[in-house]
Amino acid sequence: MKLEVELGTKVTLHFALVLEDGDIIDSNFETAPATFTVGDGNLLPGFESTLMGLVNGDEREFTIPPEDAFGQHNPQNVQRVDRSNFDQQELEIGAMFSFQNGDGELPGVIVEFEDDEILIDFNHPLAGKNIIFQVKIMNIAPQSLH
Repeated sequence: MKLEVELGTKVTLHFALVLEDGDIIDSNFETAPATFTVGDGNLLPGFESTLMGLVNGDEREFTIPPEDAFGQHNPQNVQRVDRSNFDQQELEIGAMFSFQNGDGELPGVIVEFEDDEILIDFNHPLAGKNIIFQVKIMNIAPQSLH
């Protein structure tokens, strides 16, 4: 019986995250495969769930909707910030800044600026996008019994 990907198995795989327009966000097909334990939190649940039941050697492609990937784009995460909070460095659309919040660092991207205010998008850059998840299972090891 072939070992299947299930909760607790150690999986070694090649993967790629690709946008619908073909832009590759991340891929390890050209480098060493990644190894993780199913359920350890290293992979978002929406990606992990697609792997269940796959066996060694399987190659698959899944389209992961935003709610199972990086979330929907939330308009409430787009906020106006007073321009005086920025040194008068060159500001440009698409520039990413790191802001301090109560929990540490929060990245935000400039989407628009006016004379006295800057519109910052604190959504994950991939929020609202379908992600094409390409995988090739290289190895599956059984749950380790501690």
